[in-house]
This record gives sequence, C-alpha cells and structure tokens, in this order.
Amino acid sequence: MQALLLTREYPPQVYGGAGVHVMYLARELAKRIPVEVRTFGEQALDAGQLRVRGHGFAWAAPEDVPLPFLPALRALRVSVSFAARPIQADLVHCHTWYAAFGGLLARLCYGIPLIVTAHSLEPLRPWKREQLGRGSDLAAWTERQALESADAVVAVSHEMRGDLLRLFRLAPERVVVIHNGVDIEEYRPVADHSALRRYGLDLARPYVLFVGRISRQKGILHLLHTLPRLDPAAQLVLCASSPDTPELEKELEEAVGRAQATRGGVVWIREMLSRPEVVQLYSHAAVFCCPSIYEPFGIINLEAMACQVPVVASAVGGIPEVVVDGETGLLVPVAQAAEGVFEPRDPDGFAQALSAAINRLLADPARRAAMGQAGRRRAETQFSWAVIADRTLALYRSLASRAAGQDHAG
Repeated sequence: MQALLLTREYPPQVYGGAGVHVMYLARELAKRIPVEVRTFGEQALDAGQLRVRGHGFAWAAPEDVPLPFLPALRALRVSVSFAARPIQADLVHCHTWYAAFGGLLARLCYGIPLIVTAHSLEPLRPWKREQLGRGSDLAAWTERQALESADAVVAVSHEMRGDLLRLFRLAPERVVVIHNGVDIEEYRPVADHSALRRYGLDLARPYVLFVGRISRQKGILHLLHTLPRLDPAAQLVLCASSPDTPELEKELEEAVGRAQATRGGVVWIREMLSRPEVVQLYSHAAVFCCPSIYEPFGIINLEAMACQVPVVASAVGGIPEVVVDGETGLLVPVAQAAEGVFEPRDPDGFAQALSAAINRLLADPARRAAMGQAGRRRAETQFSWAVIADRTLALYRSLASRAAGQDHAG
C-alpha cells in the first residue's frame, strides 16, 4: 500500500488548517505505509517512508490576465504538474480545491482510487469572490468535479458531512467523517514565556487570544467589536496574518488602530509565528476565542485545548464536535443573516454574547483551570494524530480492496 497526497500547503508554506492537517497526517501515515506528498512550492524531503516534492508556484502569466484569476489558474497549472510525473501509488488523496484537479487527473490517467478531504466548501464561502473574483467560480467548479468523481469523500465533521450531501451529488456511503487531529506532544502547556515579552504583552495582565488567518470567515472583526464590553483588565492578543485581500488587511488595520486609541492592551502580531511561539501564546492565555462565522472543524480550538486553555467559540459548523459547551469552554450561538449568508443576523448581539462569555471565564479562574484540564484530556483521548491516521488508513485499505475486487471481476 502506497499513498499519494496532493496539497497546496506543506511546510514551510503553511498558512491555514489544511496545511497543518496534511503535515501531521502525512507524518503519521508514513509510520505505517510509504507516503508521497506533492505540493506547491520548492520542497524536497526524504525521511524514511515519507517523500515530499514541491512543484513550484511560478508562472509567467500574460500581463493582461485579470489578477484575481491568477490563483485559480495557477492551481490548475500545478495540478497538471502533479499528474505529469509518474505515479506508483495505489491511491491519490487530495486536500482543498487547489489540488483537486490534480486528483482528478491522477484518477483518470492512472486508474487509481481518488479520496478528497473537504476542509471547507466553496458554496459556503461567498466572500471568496472578494479574493478571487470570477476565479471563485473556477474554484467551485473544480471542487465539484473532484468531490462528485471521488471514490470516497472525507468530511472533517458530521456537520460538514450534512453540507456535502445537501450541496453535491454524493452517495451517502461514500462520505465518511474523519476529524482533524492535534499533536499532543508538540501542543502542551509550557512554562516559557519569552515570546510574550518579545511581542510586548504585559505579563501581569490576563489576555484573550485569537489565532487565525485574516479572513471574514474567521470573524476577527467581530472579536474586535467585543472590546467596549470586555473586562478592561484583560488584554486582547491577535495573532493574525495571511490576509485574504489587501482591502481586508486595511480594514483590520483601521479597526485595530481605533481599538488601540481607546484602550490599552490590544496587541496585533502580524507575522507567521513558529510553532513553539504559538504554543507559548496558547499556554499563557486566560481564554482562547474562536469567533468564526464558518468553520467546518476549527483545528485551532484543538490546539488551544491541548495547551490546556478554555475556549470561547461560535457554535457553527464542526466546532460543537470539538468544544464541549460548559466542559471545555463556552459556545456562543450565531443566528445567520439568511440561509447561505454567513454573517450574523445581529452583529452587535453576537459581539455582546462573545464578550459576556469571555468575561464569565475571566472572572472565574477556577472554572478556567477545570475547563483547561478537561480540554487537554479530550484532545489526548479523541483527537491524537495516531487515532486519525488509523482511521484514514482503514479507509485506504477498504478502497484498495474494493478496487482489487473490481479488477479481479473485470
């Protein structure tokens, strides 16, 4: 059994949860079977049964190509490169729409089973048009073709499985749920707080932490709207980078500037941090907040829980499958503006509910400690990468067995 994983993100080019997922999944699978990863970039790694090869980014596109189209067109170009190199794997497993066309080509050209892990769904991300223009239509078309052609589709939550069956022509038996995981050795509480000093945090004051991309999906602007009601003794630390668009980055700059002008303790860390630095930020946070308006799973909540931090999160998507309300954190309901519109119907009410939940935990250190311990236990028992890799390998073997039976019958 050999597996080929196709992905846009792989270290050192990781900016979101899908890249984290592929990195840890590939490493854990390679303890069991040979794994090859083909990715965007210039990576070249051979480590035991794990082989990683980058297929570049660069493309001398014509000067008159509309800029928003370029990411989608570049993804197709790299996907062709994925399939052009010889494939010896028994199956291909692709992650996100960026790599989906490569998975389709591998299935068609080599006759091997195709697995698609859906980390998010383009029909549920209307704000992508702001980033890609009409290129978002190409992204959605690519995603649909791969999902509906796949021999198996992996949903990262039960909520996402329901969305997949509602939005795409998929046989229910081909859609399985395998959650994201967390490395419980790398993500654990640490005593070191040198990174906190480096980024100007006041060690005498508690802080609320946000970690995520600068995307409307992640709800960072809604979190900033909590500040007028947030306990004035608390700091707000935004570990936020990789903006979807320059316009959104400017909007956030202005919002942070207004917040810093009215109260102290608002810290924006704009660069991508190393994993040890992020672990430090998690470890010493009083509360971790995930105000996402769309989140199929929310791996960042798992990272915080593994570092023994209580979580306040919006009750959307797969988050309630990770954060147990009242046990490992607090969940805040979000009434959507309309079906398929991922904005709160009442933004001010959402911000008020977020701030109230955060303030309840800030005022109760004993409850925070108990929730942190419960979160750590949950991460260890339910979401370790060893558990996730075993479930993934079982899926691989079932598909390989099915394909062998079909070949024998033919």
